Amino acid sequence: MDELFTQSPHRRWNPLAGRWVIVSPHRTQRPWQGQTEDKSTATAPQYDPTCYLCPGNMRAGGHQTPHYTSTYVFQNDYAALMMDTPQAVLDVDGVGLLRAETERGLCRVLCFDPRHDLTLATMPVESIRNVVEVWAQQEEELASRGDLRYIQIFENRGAMMGASNPHPHGQIWATEHIPDEPAAELATQRQYRAAHGTNLLADYLNLELAHGERVVAQNESWVALVPFWAVWPFEVLLLPRSPAQTMRALDDVQRKGLAALLHTVTAGYNRVFDTPFPYSMGFHPAPCDAEEHPEWVLHAHFFPPLLRSATVRKFMVGFELLGSAQRDITPEAAAQTLRNCMDL
Repeated sequence: MDELFTQSPHRRWNPLAGRWVIVSPHRTQRPWQGQTEDKSTATAPQYDPTCYLCPGNMRAGGHQTPHYTSTYVFQNDYAALMMDTPQAVLDVDGVGLLRAETERGLCRVLCFDPRHDLTLATMPVESIRNVVEVWAQQEEELASRGDLRYIQIFENRGAMMGASNPHPHGQIWATEHIPDEPAAELATQRQYRAAHGTNLLADYLNLELAHGERVVAQNESWVALVPFWAVWPFEVLLLPRSPAQTMRALDDVQRKGLAALLHTVTAGYNRVFDTPFPYSMGFHPAPCDAEEHPEWVLHAHFFPPLLRSATVRKFMVGFELLGSAQRDITPEAAAQTLRNCMDL
């Protein structure tokens, strides 16, 4: 990387999202007198009688969580979307300015493990492999319905990222329309394939592997890297070495490799500031809209908020809300920090 782009303010293009991010390396030295977070963490028990996700406990509305021994999937008791919502469209005065339409969908919760005290970072790889298998099964089931167009698998880890329960779990939302972020990625990947005849993310991965400075961990089937255009301080992108479009399309080797790399990345995150690392993580598969998607490469985004320490996080405010995203630590510096924390 040219020294000018490691020391001076510049902006970087995100070809996947189709937008810019400002990088300000010199700001890493600025003093901080803003909000700090509480680093203290209570030791969680293996079973919590007050946790509605622990086996055998009661959930909202009188539903009982069964005595599961591996993974457990259920319909969210407070789902953001429902399939029985009546279809309707609103366009006040017919001028397209005050528009609304109903949205149908399904929202499910996936408990990763019956133990309350585990996370992806501390679960055995074999148990994470079970989670990957359930992700693929859920995607297969939801995609086959024909009335849903996108399946979003995600996890909010830690209270800082809005997790309402510390029990190891994630969510699966399936929507009637393609949401904004994957819709933007669909457009950019289609444009790239039309222009080059190849896949944007496959070509990008080859570039990153050739240069290596932003790669943080890898195995025979997956690579974890800090993207050139990262917004969050320690953002990570997971990419398969052999392009696959969906979770259900992954073969056994890819599924095992994904489980192993998820453990490596999340455990490495915990070593950065010697604290359980919060993040939002999610997979972007191709839409399930009855169309062919040769342009798409399945990938996962990790968006962790911590910036300088376990108690100082990045805030998306001011210019970032009104102008464009901005970061201080360069992606290359963040990648070096993460590499040092990965069990390679």
